[in-house]
Amino acid sequence: MLTSNDIPLASNPLDRAAHRRKDDAWLEAAFRDPNVLIFIMQHGMPLVEGQVGPPRPVGAQIDRSPRRLLWMGHEASQFAQGAKRIFLGEDKHGSPIFALFVDERFTLEGTLLEGAGGFEDMRAAAAGLSALEANLVSTARSISEWHRTHGFCAKCGSPTEISEAGWKRECPACETEHFPRTDPVAIMLPILGDECLMGRSTGWPDGFWSCLAGFVEPGETIEQAACREVFEEAGVKCDPTKAEYLFCQPWPFPSSLMMGIHMPAESRDITIDPSEIEDARWFSKDEVKAMLAGEHPDAYCPPEFAIAHFVIRTWAES
Repeated sequence: MLTSNDIPLASNPLDRAAHRRKDDAWLEAAFRDPNVLIFIMQHGMPLVEGQVGPPRPVGAQIDRSPRRLLWMGHEASQFAQGAKRIFLGEDKHGSPIFALFVDERFTLEGTLLEGAGGFEDMRAAAAGLSALEANLVSTARSISEWHRTHGFCAKCGSPTEISEAGWKRECPACETEHFPRTDPVAIMLPILGDECLMGRSTGWPDGFWSCLAGFVEPGETIEQAACREVFEEAGVKCDPTKAEYLFCQPWPFPSSLMMGIHMPAESRDITIDPSEIEDARWFSKDEVKAMLAGEHPDAYCPPEFAIAHFVIRTWAES
């Protein structure tokens, strides 16, 4: 039986060692530790070894060839002076791990890193990284994007400062504390008999279908949100009391927690809201198995690093 720990981007997490985040002296010593492990991020993209390809749109086929983060020690600070940093935790050997966030002015040209690697589109990189590296990059992307877009206090408008090893921002003017947010999202597969309902968003590649999804609103349960979103997007009614929670996945686009749901539908009648999705369609279990195997003549589903793949596969193999 699959659990959240088996899902990509969530599996094999390291010890976050959160008790270290307020110890500035320890953090400085850890950053200079001979065994420290450091990687660099720019605009949510990790620096990986080897040649990199162009950004990939949602739903595009992704090369899953194994690759690695371009790991460095303390010398990383020489290449990324002034970069923001976050302490991610300690590996099983106790080695501290940091991510450095560089801005758009940073370039590899003219440094010893030139030719060693490049900044890779997050979706493409995550598909080829090890489970631990994918989890680290997912975490770093969410945190870096939060810092990039939350430089000012939401209470008084003053500039805020990074604290607690990158896991908090503080406002010197009004002393308000700000913490990274995580948005809960239902990602669901309505089921009726031997068929399931999938949808398409505008701009997705031809033939790409996936689960319907939507944010949980205040006052809602995850099951209620799932049913509301299915009706809003496809006009199909479901009963939240019959929805089944499966597993979840941290999703750094920009910072969501995707919660997989199976739910029985009450009818096959579809009425899409074109402002929400481009199309919706019922697929038989045999069709879905062909999609998963890459053998369907005109349809395919999300790759294995997305939770939608496992929500769909769990039903197809049941």
